[in-house]
Amino acid sequence: MSFCDHCQGQRFDRAQVLRTLRAARRRLREAHTECTSDQSLALAIEAVRTLEIPHLEPFDEVVDGEVVH
Repeated sequence: MSFCDHCQGQRFDRAQVLRTLRAARRRLREAHTECTSDQSLALAIEAVRTLEIPHLEPFDEVVDGEVVH
C-alpha cells in the first residue's frame, strides 16, 4: 500500500508545520518572557507563514497496486 502524491505531500506538510510549531514553542520557553495567548498565537502563525508549502493537485491516473487517497 502506498499514498498518492497528494496525500504523501500533505503528510510531509503536516510534519513540517508541527516541527516549526515545536521550534517556536522552544524559543518562547528559552526566552523566559511573559507573553499573552494572542502574542503566542501570532508568533505561531508567523512561523507557519514562513514555510514554503507547495500545493499538490491530485492526478486522475490509474496506478498499479493499492493507493490510499
